[in-house]
Amino acid sequence: MTSKTLTGLHPALRDDIGDLVTRRPVPGPGLPGVGAFLFLNHHGPQTYRPGNRGLPFGPHPHRGFETVTFILDGDLAHRDSAGHESVIHEGGVQWMTAGSGLVHAEVSPEDFMRRGGPLELLQLWVNLPSRLKMTPPRYLGLQKDAIPALPTPDGQGEVDLISGQWNGHTGPFPSLTGVMLATVRLKAGGGVSFEGLAGRDVLLYVVRGAITVAGKAVPEHHLATLSAQGDSLEITATTDAVVLFGHAEPINEPVVAHGPFVMTTVEEIHQAIADYNAGKFEAAVVQGAG
Repeated sequence: MTSKTLTGLHPALRDDIGDLVTRRPVPGPGLPGVGAFLFLNHHGPQTYRPGNRGLPFGPHPHRGFETVTFILDGDLAHRDSAGHESVIHEGGVQWMTAGSGLVHAEVSPEDFMRRGGPLELLQLWVNLPSRLKMTPPRYLGLQKDAIPALPTPDGQGEVDLISGQWNGHTGPFPSLTGVMLATVRLKAGGGVSFEGLAGRDVLLYVVRGAITVAGKAVPEHHLATLSAQGDSLEITATTDAVVLFGHAEPINEPVVAHGPFVMTTVEEIHQAIADYNAGKFEAAVVQGAG
């Protein structure tokens, strides 16, 4: 077994959306994506005052990929054109497969806008291969108590296993493409290792604190790129840290993205725009639900 090594560090660029503090580690300069992991926004941390307007993500469409949203702090209300509706609280996760087309909104619940409070979110876009881009949409939202918090072998941290396998356990979110995702919380000096990474796209982003990979430092709000060689990864926390970690099978297909649509050809993008403008996303969802 050989360990992956650090090949690059990519700072999350500040790109606020209105009054929402936003950092974007990918895409960024010199890093259009991390294989199947297309896009990552880190919102917050910040505290909203009472009587706030909440999150700005009103109804908008998607096609051709999946969104995974991690609610690190605060509350998030979801509603989509397939009839899914939920409010997910701190520590919960929502996984939406846009597939053939979906209109959804991610906003703050009325109670949060009235009382205010802390908020921190991660939203990750995960690509789908061409054979699955027109799959029927689906959604699953789970609260913190439904997500296993697995202790690390050294007892100095926890792995919140979202999907895939780790250390003999399976995450509660099914993935169409075998994606493994986890949030990792480590105390200073604690460490954790992951195996089975050979030939996989690996995502590693430091949400809070600082870590080392193969003895090299990865500071807060940085995404690490790793060597293609190696089938394992060892992470050590130099301070208390929170890390987003994941790996996926490479798709090895063209990626043509235009706003909220991610397809494999320009023609498919044009079709997605035409279908959305014709109101077919909601019709397709209704037919798929049947």
